[in-house]
Amino acid sequence: MQALPSPDELDELVSTTVRLRTSIEQVITGRPALVRVALAVLLAEGHLLLEDVPGVGKTTLAKAIARSIDAPVGRIQFTPDLLPSDLTGVNIFRAQTHEFEFRPGPVFAHVVIGDEINRASPKTQSALLECMQEAQATVDGRTYPLPRPFLVVATQNPVEMEGTYPLPEAQRDRFMARLTVGYPSVESELEMLEQQESSDPLDRLRPVTDAPHVARLIATTRRLYAAPTVKRYVVDLVGATREDPGLRLGASPRAAIQLLRAAKALAAMDGRDHVLPDDVQELAVAVLAHRLLPSTETRLSGRTTQDVVTDVVARVPLPRAEQPRPRRALG
Repeated sequence: MQALPSPDELDELVSTTVRLRTSIEQVITGRPALVRVALAVLLAEGHLLLEDVPGVGKTTLAKAIARSIDAPVGRIQFTPDLLPSDLTGVNIFRAQTHEFEFRPGPVFAHVVIGDEINRASPKTQSALLECMQEAQATVDGRTYPLPRPFLVVATQNPVEMEGTYPLPEAQRDRFMARLTVGYPSVESELEMLEQQESSDPLDRLRPVTDAPHVARLIATTRRLYAAPTVKRYVVDLVGATREDPGLRLGASPRAAIQLLRAAKALAAMDGRDHVLPDDVQELAVAVLAHRLLPSTETRLSGRTTQDVVTDVVARVPLPRAEQPRPRRALG
């Protein structure tokens, strides 16, 4: 068993996430829960899918995360004519040397912003599968490692809008969490008007951490303790989606792994060295709902997969008291 994070390591993680949250909330006002889950995905080394109608701040949130970290950023504007090589890179023949030279694409960055990912063809979307799962890209039979940490923040419009392609199930399953930005409150929108009346607040953002530091925080997060009862709770939640009559497709084993990793990140952000069932419940909808396929009856009734996950969380029993932890929680 790996040693648990020390109090100093957890303090460092908490202080860094506070700086990141403060930086991002200079731009994304009035939505602390959204920023909290986005940072949990970052610390869990997952990928984030932002879905909503145009103009509510999806790309702005992605940019705010990228600008708060001092690391190379790749930007991809997905369009119907985009090719897989436009993402991963291409080999170019150099006449001077009579050799091929690899020119890396925008995925070769620590943070990759994918704008309107569901406007690209399925063939181009699938080019990200290997990158997101294995942190590598294969071009012309040769495999190139991607820099770590590696975070994809993709935005998409609802599938009912013109010019969109639904993401394949395999692609959605690569995203640790899907978040809906939503419209801001009246107070937040007024504050946004004040902030952006004469300038863009994104221009004022400065990095508050860097990629090597984030990599250390990710390693710290993975060493948190999850009791056997908490792990069983994760498995029970995921298993319940596979048996739910309102779903044609339940959550995959990958979903269970990513739910536990995200719960560890949430616990670490709260300064704890152990995971609670509350952490799992808080993330269940964001991590599980986008991986599920509703039945015909569910769709006709107007219920969403988010509703189904909420019902699953309500009916799956909470775990019994945990076994004693190796070390007390931070006071």
